[in-house]
Amino acid sequence: MRTRDLIEQRLTEALGPCAAVDVEDQSAAHAGHAGARESGGGHFAVLIVSAEFEGLPPLQRQRRVYAALAEEMKGRIHALSMTCLTPAEHAAEG
Repeated sequence: MRTRDLIEQRLTEALGPCAAVDVEDQSAAHAGHAGARESGGGHFAVLIVSAEFEGLPPLQRQRRVYAALAEEMKGRIHALSMTCLTPAEHAAEG
């Protein structure tokens, strides 16, 4: 399974029915820098919109994402940027 698809699956499993999980593979933009894999891959940006984030500060939201992706962070994911929003916050961003 592609890492991008695996990230989406793990987040959906961990956070319940998400309104949105958008995973962008940004690996090509990081080719050649220290720590980048020779085979490519490993750099991702994720937008997660979930009711599970209601009432949680940003750090707690990020910790839930890292917990869901713990195994992938050990090897498949080199770098991860994330935006974690509630459905109301996402709607307000329009």
